[in-house]
Amino acid sequence: MAMSAGYIPFHPNPSKPKYKPPAGAVDSHCHVFGPEAKFPFAPKRKYTPVDAPKETLFQRRDFLGFDKNVIVQATCHGTDNSAALDAIARSNGRYRGVAIVDDGFTDRDFRTLHDGGMRGVRFSFARHLSGAPDFSRVRRIADRIRPLGWHLVLYLEAPDVVENAKTIAGFGMPVIIDHMGRVKTKDGLDQPAFRQLLD
Repeated sequence: MAMSAGYIPFHPNPSKPKYKPPAGAVDSHCHVFGPEAKFPFAPKRKYTPVDAPKETLFQRRDFLGFDKNVIVQATCHGTDNSAALDAIARSNGRYRGVAIVDDGFTDRDFRTLHDGGMRGVRFSFARHLSGAPDFSRVRRIADRIRPLGWHLVLYLEAPDVVENAKTIAGFGMPVIIDHMGRVKTKDGLDQPAFRQLLD
């Protein structure tokens, strides 16, 4: 299997954390990767991870002591949400998901995603993976998913969180800032991006 430079296999025998999650705890952001032979990665992906299919996720969920998971569609799979939907379908009702979509998705496609356990749409505007935020596209998709009761997940860099705070607040639906806006801890608690996240 092809891998991008710097991507190594997952540790085969990780240590168990001392912290024990409370009963009913949810891992609110995790991914499944492949297996590539069954769920190919997107041709224009920015990285190629090692396979980490649903079986790995189920094992790690139990190992860490979580009860449920939210599978967030990984950008390396693009808009083909099949791997995430497959994991949700095999989770005995313990998983929900966040999809990646584009303007080509029909109302029927959204209903199929909903029936498969998806409850949100992710937009990746992390500068190392994509370009600057395109909120016109977010608005179009938000209008499509609002009737389903879904939420938005925006993967933004810290400066973009600050610059677009009013836009983010104006979607009229729940918005999650993915990866905590990649706020740099070295810039401290009073930096504008961290203060904006607290808002």
